[in-house]
Amino acid sequence: MIKAATLTEVLEANRAFPRSITYHEGESESRSVSAAELYERALGILHHLQRIGARRGDKLILFLGDNEQFIDVFWAAILGGIVPVPVALGISDEHRHKVLRIARRLGSPFLYTERRSLERIGAFADQVGERPTFDSLRARTFLVDDLDDISRAGTLQRAEPDDVAFIQFSSGSTAAPKGVVLTHRNIIANWRGSTEAAGFNENDVSLSWMPLTHDMGLIGFHLIMFANRVHSHLMPTELFIRRPLLWLTLAARIRATLLCSPNFGYKHYLKVLGDRPVEGLDLSAVRLIFNGAEPISVELCDEFLTRLAPARLDRNAMYPVYGLAEASLAVSFPPVGAPLKTITLNRHRLNPGDPVEPVAAEDANALRLVSEGKAIPYTRVRIAGDDDQELPEDRIGHVHMTGENVTRGYFEDPAANAAAFTADGWLRTGDLGLRHGGDLYISGRAKEIIFVNGQNYYPHDLEAIAQRAPGLELGKVVAAGVRLPREKTEQLVVFVLHRGGAADFLALATQVARLINEQTGLEVAEVSPVTRIPKTTSGKIQRHLLEESYADGEFAAVLAEIAALRAAQRAPGQRARSELEEQLKTICDAALEGKRVDVNDNLFEVGASSLKLIEIHEQIDRLYPGQIDLTELFDFPTIAELARHLESKLAT
Repeated sequence: MIKAATLTEVLEANRAFPRSITYHEGESESRSVSAAELYERALGILHHLQRIGARRGDKLILFLGDNEQFIDVFWAAILGGIVPVPVALGISDEHRHKVLRIARRLGSPFLYTERRSLERIGAFADQVGERPTFDSLRARTFLVDDLDDISRAGTLQRAEPDDVAFIQFSSGSTAAPKGVVLTHRNIIANWRGSTEAAGFNENDVSLSWMPLTHDMGLIGFHLIMFANRVHSHLMPTELFIRRPLLWLTLAARIRATLLCSPNFGYKHYLKVLGDRPVEGLDLSAVRLIFNGAEPISVELCDEFLTRLAPARLDRNAMYPVYGLAEASLAVSFPPVGAPLKTITLNRHRLNPGDPVEPVAAEDANALRLVSEGKAIPYTRVRIAGDDDQELPEDRIGHVHMTGENVTRGYFEDPAANAAAFTADGWLRTGDLGLRHGGDLYISGRAKEIIFVNGQNYYPHDLEAIAQRAPGLELGKVVAAGVRLPREKTEQLVVFVLHRGGAADFLALATQVARLINEQTGLEVAEVSPVTRIPKTTSGKIQRHLLEESYADGEFAAVLAEIAALRAAQRAPGQRARSELEEQLKTICDAALEGKRVDVNDNLFEVGASSLKLIEIHEQIDRLYPGQIDLTELFDFPTIAELARHLESKLAT
């Protein structure tokens, strides 16, 4: 392991080592950048950042979709003592609003983005009355489009271990994003602890499709890989969404030893794989597939490993881990090469202080949990009761942690910091878990958060969007993530207070689902009417009670009635009026399998998530290259509208 106390020293120590980062843009499109070239490019970009006034300690929002551009400017900021603030590009208005909210929170940040993204932020700012915030940001923006000369080096500013390295804002949340402040010392401690636990080395080859705005993507599969001189390969997240099978095709070709994915990625891969044979793949080189970022489904692990067995994937390569941004990523790892260890508990006995209640796998209330190992070096974990006192083994409790890798707090957020740390200085992770046989098992969450596609969403963000529907008010709508028994992933369910009939509720349910889908790109599985919203004596919503009721099938009858009404109220399917409409309908029908899509249906009301929109856009782009931008699917959300728009473009 190299000697380095800061990320600056990591880059300097590796600049002469013969190792590269390879960026993949397709099956046969790739470009490799050596560590030496990365260092020179970073210094060249630093010159431009310093020329527009960015100085040591200033904040720099990175709003980019291109992996290579992102990594170049990330290291440029590190070398200049500038604090990078990664923000996901996204495709919806809520993502653009998030940039403006973060900019206000940071004070006077700089922005590094492309012209098209800046123009979209500006147009959106006018719509929501954020022009002053945008104008201030625009004056401190550098456009990657203008980067034509990096021959002049910027002035290196050496970092100290306790300097802020970067600020990681929550991945999916948009309304009130919290910025996790990570120092160089935090990152270095996590790198060393992770490396000692997982044995990363110079002979490893990594491949990741995780976004670089996510801690697993940036810290786990870039910074830690780079520090260990691993030959790393990166593919765009959008490319994985469009062509998930390419992920393991590339892994076999480059003889990858390290892979990663949350639940969502394994499910997406298997769905597209279908019944296709995998014998042509050779994944025998893979020694670890990191599984994290979402609650881990044991059933999905089993299905994935069984399906990929003919590709010579070692069954013990699946590596379930626990981590969070506040820990600079990694908290606990299992032993390398060990088989999955699981326990099966009663899902109704998982409150803090409860003793574990093992049940048989076939029990109706069974919940199977997987061991996520032990705390990595330089980190400590405990299970505590509501009083923050440590609990013995086999008791459900709050997961706390402490160590050199733990953040010292959120950016200028005293209230969040006070809530996050115990009196004796341990971080409250917000997760529930237990120790069993010395290993950590995550059983659920105490914090109000929803996991979708590997990202975290705060329920109140989604509720604020739903409340834009006429007649809805604060406290009358509840968003929750529900994982049904025997299901492998969570689904987003919205509960709405309603005491009328199902027929009266249908229009409201449709509008709520459309608003959330349109603004966030998330598909709402169900909008369910409820006659009461359970609350504590202090008025706090008890989401877990609604989640349990839904999982137990209490709302199944009314939801079936609403589904029947929806089917009965739909007008007879309207035939496509042109060849172009027919083409677009064929594309949408294939992407939205199982959903009936007519030419005048709003795709967001039908349930076209951001992932489905990417699939639809890819197929349109294959037929009509460069004619339709992904964001235009938001502007023309029906097949008929999109066809007319495309016709006008083709005519010119």
